[in-house]
Amino acid sequence: MIVIDTNILISALIKDSITRKIIIESSLNFAYPEISLYEIIKHKDYILKKGNYNRSEFNTILNRLLEYINLIPLNVTKLKLDEAKEVMKDIDINDTAFLATALALDKSTIWSDDTDFEKQKIVKILKTKDMARIFEKWKL
Repeated sequence: MIVIDTNILISALIKDSITRKIIIESSLNFAYPEISLYEIIKHKDYILKKGNYNRSEFNTILNRLLEYINLIPLNVTKLKLDEAKEVMKDIDINDTAFLATALALDKSTIWSDDTDFEKQKIVKILKTKDMARIFEKWKL
């Protein structure tokens, strides 16, 4: 399973890009910590402006993306929250939920373009360029 960071989900929301195509067309198993959905709502106006669409279109795109993403409930991620906090405390405490989700899902990979994740050595990190290469090979 591949845990998607918020920057990836926001990128997929803003534009019909390779990021959105990978999520929708790749048949890979994606996960997102349910508790982090507040970040999407917090950045909704930014997404609407950058994506140049209205709230209804935003909701349609978000719901479409969520059809391909497993929302991982807090009761699953909280099992690894303390471990993730310890690792992320000096890196970026705001990314704890993503690491906790990856750890709870048996050290799943995290897909993020946030360089902070590279400072931890517990789970594998893939950037969008890595995912694009995987996606292109898969399509062949």
